[in-house]
Amino acid sequence: MRKVQSIMRCQECGYTTTKWLGRCPDCGGWNTIAEEPVMEIKKGGASKDFIAAQDIGSVKNAGEKRLLTSIPELDGVLGGGIVEGSLVLLGGVPGIGKSTLLLQVSNNIASSEGKVLIVSGEESATQIKMRANRLGKLSSEQFILCETDFEYIENQVNEINPRILIIDSIQTMFCPDISSAPGSVSQVREFTGRLLRMAKKRGLSTFIVGHVTKDGSIAGPKILEHIVDTVLYFEGDTHCNYRIIRAVKNRFGSTNEIGIFEMASNGLKEVENPSALFLAERPVDEPGSAVVVTMEGSRPLLVELQSLTSTSYLNIPRRLCSGLDFNRVSLVLAVLEKKIGLHLERYDVYVNVTGGIRVVEPAADLGVALVVASSFRDKKVPADTVVFGEIGLAGEVRFVSQAERRITEAARLGFKRVILPAQDVDINEKDLDIEILRIKSIKEALEYVN
Repeated sequence: MRKVQSIMRCQECGYTTTKWLGRCPDCGGWNTIAEEPVMEIKKGGASKDFIAAQDIGSVKNAGEKRLLTSIPELDGVLGGGIVEGSLVLLGGVPGIGKSTLLLQVSNNIASSEGKVLIVSGEESATQIKMRANRLGKLSSEQFILCETDFEYIENQVNEINPRILIIDSIQTMFCPDISSAPGSVSQVREFTGRLLRMAKKRGLSTFIVGHVTKDGSIAGPKILEHIVDTVLYFEGDTHCNYRIIRAVKNRFGSTNEIGIFEMASNGLKEVENPSALFLAERPVDEPGSAVVVTMEGSRPLLVELQSLTSTSYLNIPRRLCSGLDFNRVSLVLAVLEKKIGLHLERYDVYVNVTGGIRVVEPAADLGVALVVASSFRDKKVPADTVVFGEIGLAGEVRFVSQAERRITEAARLGFKRVILPAQDVDINEKDLDIEILRIKSIKEALEYVN
């Protein structure tokens, strides 16, 4: 009897070894090494369906056909809708609302475009029906299949011929000819590869739900994110009502767009004016608070930054921030100490972005400097003022992009004054009903802290 060859493979990163190890040398995961059989590759010549290479000029142009989900926030993140034949991976922590969102999408597509097949490996048909009743999302064109075997799923796709296929979740699915357990590197890679071929061949738009690990990345091999066309992350605190969808990969649109939702009793609702939402509970005339205009793709957002400085009783004072890059906050604090003379070495410094949103662009540097100085000096930043600008190590305030769009959004929400870098010169001030204050250094900006 022929002996089956096997290899040891990490179930988190795909690292292979000839013997079992308690800890993966590549990703550092404990007890992630598992035995998997080695797949044999048949040797042979070229297949009969061999396709010759062709020059790019002879390739026919194909227009992008998109399906609208009737959820503008999601359509915007996808680049204008669902591209036919695309493979979309949606990741997020348990309970964040991934299945709820896709159930709403399936109902909208089924009501307007045609059949939708929902394949669940985690819930029964009764459980899905209970959620649909609660959301009021029922359509006769929605089909539910509680199965994890790829051959059965493919058979149902051929029989139903849906417009959209939803797989919930990829970690529970398996291919019967692969002997490793569901969720293993081999199973996830092979199942996703077959889904991709089926989606491209049939023009079937497919959504895949993926679990995330403790560090926030999608569980399974990294090749999963390389195979799919679009990777979406569903972010937010499960104890908070607001959710954010962010695209980290999109072959059919920008990766900088976000969609903002509110979790309600009847499902996820779009937030039409997120800036007003984030500023709704802003304290007025309180030290340590300022409004910053940040860009998420093509969308300007006004968010509130808060800071608190307090006397430290530790040998090394605390530096904590939430919703901001810790390294950039540390850089701004160093500039304040060196160039402005704020002696923060004996103070704990806390900086927070309210509303649960994360700001990653350098344009928030000026806001961080103002709120820290405001809290330290116990002087307020005017409530009708917004700021944005990047801070350099010499204390200069540097240019940021799309200044006019930021100012227009601030004026629309009723702010009377904006502090911005002097280098932002391409602004038509005549059409903007707001006072523009140009500054060259952080020292000039702090003069406006009363």
